[in-house]
Amino acid sequence: MLGKQKRKYGALSFAMIMAFAIYSLSGFASDAFAKEAFAGQAFAEDAFAKEVHAQEAAEGEGEPEIEWSQDVFYKDWEGNPLKGPVSGPPAPDLDESDYNTYEFAPSRMILWIANQQHLYFGSFVLAVPIFCMIIEFVGIRTRESDPIMSEKYDRLAHDLMKVSLTAYSWTAILGGILLFTFITLYPGFFKYMAGIFRPVMHIYALMFLAESGVLYVYYYGWDKMKDDMFLKWIHCSLSVLLNLIGTVLMYLANSWATFMQAPGGIDEQGRFLGNIWHAIHSTLWNPVGVHRILGNIVFGGGIVGAYAAYHYLTAKTEEERAHYDWVCYVAMFIAIFGLIPLPFAGYWLMKEVYAFRQQMGITLMGGIMAWLFIIQAVMIGLLFFGANSYLHNGMSRVKGSHRYMKYAKYMILLLIICFTMWMTPHTIVMTPAELKAMGGAQHPIVGHFGVMSAKNTAVNLMITCTVLCFLLYQRSNKKINVPWATIGNCWIAAIFVGAAVNIIFLGVYGYFLPANQRVGLSVPQVTTTLTTLFAGTAINISMFKDSESYGEIQWGTQSKVGTYAIFLMAISFTWLMGLMGYIRSAVRLFWHVTEVVRDNSVDAYTLTIGEAGKMLTFNTLFVWTQFVVVFWIASLTAKKVKAEAPEGVPVPAQQQQ
Repeated sequence: MLGKQKRKYGALSFAMIMAFAIYSLSGFASDAFAKEAFAGQAFAEDAFAKEVHAQEAAEGEGEPEIEWSQDVFYKDWEGNPLKGPVSGPPAPDLDESDYNTYEFAPSRMILWIANQQHLYFGSFVLAVPIFCMIIEFVGIRTRESDPIMSEKYDRLAHDLMKVSLTAYSWTAILGGILLFTFITLYPGFFKYMAGIFRPVMHIYALMFLAESGVLYVYYYGWDKMKDDMFLKWIHCSLSVLLNLIGTVLMYLANSWATFMQAPGGIDEQGRFLGNIWHAIHSTLWNPVGVHRILGNIVFGGGIVGAYAAYHYLTAKTEEERAHYDWVCYVAMFIAIFGLIPLPFAGYWLMKEVYAFRQQMGITLMGGIMAWLFIIQAVMIGLLFFGANSYLHNGMSRVKGSHRYMKYAKYMILLLIICFTMWMTPHTIVMTPAELKAMGGAQHPIVGHFGVMSAKNTAVNLMITCTVLCFLLYQRSNKKINVPWATIGNCWIAAIFVGAAVNIIFLGVYGYFLPANQRVGLSVPQVTTTLTTLFAGTAINISMFKDSESYGEIQWGTQSKVGTYAIFLMAISFTWLMGLMGYIRSAVRLFWHVTEVVRDNSVDAYTLTIGEAGKMLTFNTLFVWTQFVVVFWIASLTAKKVKAEAPEGVPVPAQQQQ
């Protein structure tokens, strides 16, 4: 009985365990099935989402597809237009409602004045630190050999920086006026430019801030860092840093102007292609930068020279006259140093203009701008006449210069002949009767001087003549004692005679070549001229070793003609800067950005020569009035220091023995 019950309870327990096991197994099975089902559902949903997403993307409703377009200027190594991702909106199609105007003057004239005045002062404040860097360096180098002269160099550099500091603030104000003029009168166009050059504008502002800081440390730390030689070198290094920052600022600002004339980094619709370097580094960026650096040096030298010339003419004492005569020489020395290679930079710029758009070059040199280039030739001729006149008259105060003064008349005659060829136009506007009388659009004889073969020859001979005049000025009071003096003189004579023969030969040979090959002859002509500059100067300076002086430089005896030549150079170059700026801007004709953003304002027309001349003259007079005010403000804080003549000291160029 008990055994049956035990078996009954055992069977019951077994049944219950089995039931629990079966229950548990079913639960486990259901969880596994549920998880599997959930995973399958998630996979299906994910796959469905991907399918839908792909379908939406295919239908253009997902992430936008990257659009690629072709650059208007840059090409790959095979010569095909370079492609880039479209990163900006197309150029705006402006109409008259996108421009604002004032009733008292056309917007174009207001913007021209604001831009030109800012450019003048910007050039001045970029040039003066270059002057100060050179003058301070010369002062440091002469500290041990001639401490008195070193002190004069240092004081001159400090005085120039004081003027530059005042002009710097003036430049910033004019820059603000220019910016507001752009925003208010040309808002649509400015918005487009700001969209492309937004990062450049921010960098420009930061660089301007950096330049301000270095400028103030450089100027106000002058006296603190003057006596200790180590600190003086650090101070001079600050001037190098100041000029580097100023050069970067100039190049950044140039990128906006060169983009407007020869754009890059955008497609035909004006859409930015994502590479800001391409927008900055357009085809004219480098030549315009070099051209402006040299132009700034000449312009700054002219302004400082005119300032010193005014004080020279109004000086009350002999010491004061001698001091400002010496300052005139230093300013003219630096200005002529920049003037000699300036035409070559202009050639490079025009070459790049032709390479970008041949029609643009034709418009400049043979189209509606051709007569402006004739005026430009006249102004450049005046600059070389002024430089040579100053050197010839300056030689008269140097004892021993009589040996070379007899050559002055021949050099002047050569300058006149070359200047006449240089300014001869290719064609002129004539009546039918005049055309018939002359036998055609070109004069049978004079017309030959209107082509580039004659003009390149003329300007290279003018530069070579100026270089020779400068070398003679250097050695005016020197008695050469090196044993190889005769050989050295023969080498200098051979270099200049050979250069003249080669330049003339290449000019004549150009008449027998097609126009496209004739242009290439300018390269060997320029190379010949530069050879006279570097080789002639090197040999000339080498011959000064152990030389004797014929006497002291008679500072303060410069003739009035030579002094007026400084004013001629300063005024001519100011006017010329405005002219070249107008030519570069006007060659775009009815475009804000060439072939991309059309100028649809009421002022989109090319001025007549007379209208342009009036504006250029007004800008010149206006900026000179401001310079007078700036110099007067700078003089308010000046301490009256007795001017001392650099007696018994050779001119800077003659110290290099």
